[in-house]
Amino acid sequence: MPAAQGPCPVDPGQMEAIVHRLAADLLARVKPEEEIVLLGIRSRGMPLAERLALQLRALTGAAIPVGTLDITLYRDDLTEMVGSPIVRPTEIPFTLKERTVVLVDDVLYTGRTVRAALDALLDHGRPRRVMLLVMADRSGRELPIQADLAGLTVEVPPGHRVAVRMKEIDGEDGVTVEAC
Repeated sequence: MPAAQGPCPVDPGQMEAIVHRLAADLLARVKPEEEIVLLGIRSRGMPLAERLALQLRALTGAAIPVGTLDITLYRDDLTEMVGSPIVRPTEIPFTLKERTVVLVDDVLYTGRTVRAALDALLDHGRPRRVMLLVMADRSGRELPIQADLAGLTVEVPPGHRVAVRMKEIDGEDGVTVEAC
């Protein structure tokens, strides 16, 4: 996976350029006959998927279906969570059958979110293939999961995390490495 090593912090202009590059890289990875759909993992994967769909439409002229996947009930740490989990709707207003599903998330870290997303996804159908696209890929994998496309590969010191901010949720765009 040729992911760009990126500086942190990433400002809004750089983030826009990364989304544009990710859309172009995605198009280069799929065959012309493949029907792709984007599924944003709640919560920051949603606006990223929507932005990618806009970029893909600008590049191809075709509308790409976008859905939302809530993985709350599929988490392997559900019983360890304090209080009642907040379950939001999964919205997949199209069939997955024979399509290439691109799971979209903000940060790939341990791989546990992606494992939960795959479980949730398969409850909604059997796609032809599944790809993973993330804004930031960092070290610390606990499961053998890797991104097909990553906007940034970020080295993170112990006790720190990668924070992706999306203006639709956070009021601003950017990627930073922060102390936990």
